[in-house]
Amino acid sequence: MDKQQFESWRYDVQPALSSKVDEFHFLGYERVTEDQVWACLMYRLRKQKEFIHLHAFVQAILSLKVQDYMTWVTKESYREKNDWFAKETIV
Repeated sequence: MDKQQFESWRYDVQPALSSKVDEFHFLGYERVTEDQVWACLMYRLRKQKEFIHLHAFVQAILSLKVQDYMTWVTKESYREKNDWFAKETIV
């Protein structure tokens, strides 16, 4: 699916994103941002072959579960190139 389709809807679906972030904050996940929720959704919808209507896209936002979001965050943290031991010197 073309990423621009979703990017053009970013402003239109902002209330749904904000609602989802508020929900996560209410559940104790205070550090969640709209940008992170957006990136998670883009990752989850990256393999969609057919056209997604706006109402279905909003449904995808509102149905995002904390477990799915946290799984995505964990995978992203493993993908980052953190060389934790590069700064340590061997004595």
